[in-house]
Amino acid sequence: MTTVPRLTLNVENNACHFSQASLDILKREMINKEFFQGSKIFLQGDKPLGFYYVKEGTVKLSKTSDDGTDLVLYYFFPGDFFGELEPQKNGKSIFTAEAETRVRLGVIPQEELEFLLFQHGNLAVEYAKWLGEMQHATQLKLRDLLFHGKNGALASTIIRMSNTYGINDGGQYLITRKFTHSELASLIGATRETVNRMLSKFKKDGLIDYDHGRIKIVNLEELKKVCHCEGCPNTICRL
Repeated sequence: MTTVPRLTLNVENNACHFSQASLDILKREMINKEFFQGSKIFLQGDKPLGFYYVKEGTVKLSKTSDDGTDLVLYYFFPGDFFGELEPQKNGKSIFTAEAETRVRLGVIPQEELEFLLFQHGNLAVEYAKWLGEMQHATQLKLRDLLFHGKNGALASTIIRMSNTYGINDGGQYLITRKFTHSELASLIGATRETVNRMLSKFKKDGLIDYDHGRIKIVNLEELKKVCHCEGCPNTICRL
């Protein structure tokens, strides 16, 4: 009897940019909030509420275009921060955050975060570095989506999936979470039919295969060539 691969999450969380002392300061001010699977944490166009820390579960951050198409930009996991200071008093969030699973968050209101950054110089510097890393990650995701066509965007996304949910299976890389074609389409701004066609081509070319409906990277080096991979660290090359 063939064993179905167990879901494995091996992503490096983005809280690594904060020292333990800074994390302790932030955690002392957090308000615990829980969200059911599928519920919205905040919506695009809402007034930003603050800085969020994932304690349990998975959060999906997406942006909706004028025609109603959703583009998923990030997944956040336990140990990740998301959200940022809004510089304008009447500013609006440009993303929607949704609970992909049941989620428990620590929330720091914007006014409290501003006060903490004013009080603690080291925390302010580390927050600036965290924010810079997030902006860099966003720029690279947009590069993948815009500069190398849909094939490059899908190849890059599969590599990011591998760095997030993958295990080394004899030199090949099995992505232990099963993604639907619709989910993949929302990650690259394409249609489900386009994703299906590209995956078939990748499989035919010997770049990927499947194991119990899960994608397995058969030839990582050739897949990297499709998206012109620059060898970014796994803290950036992740979902």
